[in-house]
Amino acid sequence: MKDESDLKSGARPGENRQNAGRLLEIFAVSAKLGLTSFGGPVAHLGYFREEYVRRRAWLDERSYAELVALCQFLPGPASSQVGMGIGMMRGGIGGALLAWLGFTLPSIVLMIAFAFFLQAFDVGNSGWVHGLKIAAVAIVAQAVLGMGRTLAPDRVRAGLAVLAACIVLLWQTSFSQIAVIAAAAAAGIALYGRTGGEGAPSLPVPIGRKFAAGCLALFFALLFLLPLLRSVVGGSQLALFDGFYRAGALVFGGGHVVLPLLEREVVPTGFVSASDFLAGYGAAQAVPGPLFTFASYLGAAGGGLTGALVATAAIFLPAFLLIAGTLPFWGALNRSPRIRGALTGVNAAVVGILLAALYDPVWTAAVHSSADFALAALLFVLLAFWKLPAWAVAAAGAVGGWLLGFL
Repeated sequence: MKDESDLKSGARPGENRQNAGRLLEIFAVSAKLGLTSFGGPVAHLGYFREEYVRRRAWLDERSYAELVALCQFLPGPASSQVGMGIGMMRGGIGGALLAWLGFTLPSIVLMIAFAFFLQAFDVGNSGWVHGLKIAAVAIVAQAVLGMGRTLAPDRVRAGLAVLAACIVLLWQTSFSQIAVIAAAAAAGIALYGRTGGEGAPSLPVPIGRKFAAGCLALFFALLFLLPLLRSVVGGSQLALFDGFYRAGALVFGGGHVVLPLLEREVVPTGFVSASDFLAGYGAAQAVPGPLFTFASYLGAAGGGLTGALVATAAIFLPAFLLIAGTLPFWGALNRSPRIRGALTGVNAAVVGILLAALYDPVWTAAVHSSADFALAALLFVLLAFWKLPAWAVAAAGAVGGWLLGFL
């Protein structure tokens, strides 16, 4: 006998229950990954491949590789976007949202709890928190080194990276990163815009191109209108949403690159102190899931639970709009040499932006003595050469900072 809701919706018998079961499965699988995926975006992609491709066969190897390529092309948190894309390919928009929620929620809860812990017990100046800041030095340095080898491997791109770092350090405004990224895209088109690889066929996505175009239009509308509304209307929550949305919309090259963008939004304004900023960044290395949940910590540290929810929604919204807006068009985008050239220039520039962040605020706020430098060097060796995961290095940094207090 048909369910009454099936009759009203026109669905075949059991179809709604089947869809609900599929959505529940998407959430359960992504939540398991959110609880166990340590090690950063590259490790996340390995976990995703093992779970979604090899174990469950939700998509084949080629489709997974194409999806990863698209998410590397887009700004935002690549691993989160891959998860959203897989959820979207299997369960539509609802599947994308549940895949994101399952993968991200454990990290959100842990980062908000850490922010409240720091405030409740006033441990911001304790040795183990200082050790987390020193761990951030090693982690960002390793990210600069690894990204430089991949994204700026030759003289031209290395020069673009260093030039970007110099501009960001010498011109410290809220628009400097945006200007550098735009200039790097133009340089990339001029230098590399005549070459491009073969395009990939479109990925199977159960959403229409009209909806996708609407998502892209909303992405750009929010990017340009939110600053205007912020200046006209005002309000702390709108300012918070604008700042974190812009950070999520302009991050190329991985989660670590969000560090300077967020620092410019929250530290100079006094929303979060430089000390608390780096303590949270260090703690973010020790939890599973995406590094972008650092925004949850910042929102909680400066604005309580409401601030945490606003910051989290704002920083992940661009990623959702972009993956939903570009997935149906990826085949055509992937064949454009000019777009590939622009991305080449942007990727080199983000290495420079992260290099600048390694000095200010990471190094300047964490390394104050020869003992601090020694601990940072030791943690870097553990991370870059002993290949310890980032969460283990963060934990070692906390212990090391505590021990330094006895010297």
